[in-house]
Formats: sequence, C-alpha cells, structure tokens
Amino acid sequence: MDYSDVAICLLSAVLHAGWNAAVKANRSPTQAMTAQMVLSALIVLPGFYWTGLPNSAAWPWIAASTLTNIVTVLALLRAYELGGFGSVYPVVRAVAVLLVVPMAALLTGDRLGLGAIGGVLIIAVALGVLAYDASRDKVVPLAALGWTLAAGVGTAVYILCDARGVRAGGSALSYGFAVSITNAAAMCWRQRALGPPWGHVASRWKMAVPTAMASVASYLLILWVWGHAPIAPSAALRDTSAVFAILIAVIWLKEAFTIRRIAAVILAAAAVPLLRLG
Repeated sequence: MDYSDVAICLLSAVLHAGWNAAVKANRSPTQAMTAQMVLSALIVLPGFYWTGLPNSAAWPWIAASTLTNIVTVLALLRAYELGGFGSVYPVVRAVAVLLVVPMAALLTGDRLGLGAIGGVLIIAVALGVLAYDASRDKVVPLAALGWTLAAGVGTAVYILCDARGVRAGGSALSYGFAVSITNAAAMCWRQRALGPPWGHVASRWKMAVPTAMASVASYLLILWVWGHAPIAPSAALRDTSAVFAILIAVIWLKEAFTIRRIAAVILAAAAVPLLRLG
C-alpha cells in the first residue's frame, strides 16, 4: 500500500467513527440508521447520470453485499441492546479484521507479508483492549456475545463481497452508489413495521443529513482503495474507526482517557507503518 492509500483508509475510518457515534447516540438507533441509509441513497442517486450502472459482473456481489449488510446491521443493533456500543463495536471490528485475512487469501489470492500480518494482529489486539476497557465493570451477557460474533462474521463477509464487487464493477463510484441504494431499500423493507421511512427522515433529518454524507464519503473512499490495494491491510486500517471513536469520545464528550485506551491508541498507531511496509 502506498501513502495515499493509507491516508484514504484512515480518513474513511475517521468518517466511519463519526457517523456511527452519531447514530448510536440517538435515542432510537434503528430509526436513525434507517433515516441515514435513506438519505445516503438519495444523495448518491443523481451520480448515476455521470457514472452509469456498474458492470453486470458486479450485480451478484451487490446482492450478496446487501443481504449480508442488512443481516449484520440487525445483529449489531441487537448486540448493542444487550451489551452496549463500547463493548460490542470493537469486538465486531476485531473479529472482522482477523477473518478477512484468510478469507481474502482464499477468495482473491491476496497474500500478505509478515509485516502486514503483524499489523493486522496488532490492530485486532488494540480493538480487544478497547472492548475490555468498555466491559471491565460489567459482565457481557452470553446472548450479546453471540450477536456480536455474528455481526463480526457478517462484517468480514460483506467486506469481501464489496472488494470483489468493486473490482468487477468497473468503478468505485457506480458500485458504491448501487450498494447504497440497495442497502436503503432492503433496510426500509426490513423495518417496515416501524412505519414509513420518510417519517424517520422527517423527524431526524438534522442528524441524518451529516451522518449520511459522512457515511457515503467513508464508503466510497474505502471502495476506491479496495479496487486496487490488498484487502486485509486496508480493511484493518479502516477498522481503526473504533480507536478514532474513542478519541472522539475523549475530545468532544469529555470521557476519561484511561490507560487501556491510551494503550489501544498506541498499538493502532504502531500498526500503521507495518501495514504500509508489509
């Protein structure tokens, strides 16, 4: 990976951390997520005028990504209810980071050097430290752990689907636009019992507009990297979003910067040059 890829992955991580924190801070995360996804679809829809639709070879991957993403989102929301955001989110990302390495080697032929493998493992450890820091004062229910692991597996699967899909689609923009729309449609169908999606948008648009813009930008940036760079190290860099979420909480929400959190930040920073060189 070159320096521009590393910078883009980290920018994607910052944006991903920001919009996730905003959605999870909402009193109704499920409705907030639905509103964000609907507005994301509306934002990207005009882009097809310039990009056209993705190549036909990408559509099976779009379908697989959409199905997996919706299942993963629902598992995440259930895990948050049972275990809390701080405990669940880092574990989900750590599981995904660890699974993407063998899955990418098997499905795409990506082979990592020892440096990159070390960087991936260090980021997984950093995320584990964050999860432990968040859960040290309470016992995480077994059911929450099950939903968390399911979400981690789902995250790894849709990362691979997107990486394969964007390479088949011919354009990161057209592929990203298509998935944003299919994800929104699937989420609206799945959450139809909660009422029409326009109601969620109308009641939460002040939050949903910036989170949708950040979500779209984060997604398109990482798709651009996955279109040509090794998947596992770029996915690991993107999953430092959990570390950036901690920094956001410390700086803007005035949460405590504990020893464990400091250790996680240092570990994540140490992994970056390994991923770059490996």
